[in-house]
Amino acid sequence: MIPVGYMYKVVSGKPDWLKASQIEDIYSVSSCVSEDFCDWVNYWKHNGYWFFDSPLLIHEIANENSIDLDNLTLFYYEMYEKQWDYDDNWIDFSPEEYFSTNVVVPAFKVSLGFDIVTYTNNTSAECSPLSCNHMAEEIETNEHCLLETFKSAVDLIEQQKFSQCEPGPYRIVEVFRCE
Repeated sequence: MIPVGYMYKVVSGKPDWLKASQIEDIYSVSSCVSEDFCDWVNYWKHNGYWFFDSPLLIHEIANENSIDLDNLTLFYYEMYEKQWDYDDNWIDFSPEEYFSTNVVVPAFKVSLGFDIVTYTNNTSAECSPLSCNHMAEEIETNEHCLLETFKSAVDLIEQQKFSQCEPGPYRIVEVFRCE
């Protein structure tokens, strides 16, 4: 797993349309359900993985633009170093070279589980099929709509469980809460 960065998010409770009783809230990497702290791309402070190298960079954006982070949750992410491509293979990927990438690993982090995320444009996170495509209704997830183990994420992808979902490539992201 490689460090890819941070994001503040507005954590959403389980939406009514998601019929999975075990889920309490959505900690997905995508912003489809639990939104990012703002429309951050145009500030151009993100790294080559399209996250932030440190919480300080997010705080700078928030301070300069009067964005309140008080009721948001700070997440830290690590990714499996390969992505599942359109030809059903695990292939390498790298950060976008036009952006500096120097992720500061948090001193304290709590793993919450693993998300599977689409990266059709190979830039920012797009959809999380577990929530966006209702796959948590068919696949066992934890209360945050995340998979419990890395192995289960790999197995589900290799078994083509997401073949009728948003197109890939797919990346496996471990989701951490920072204290």
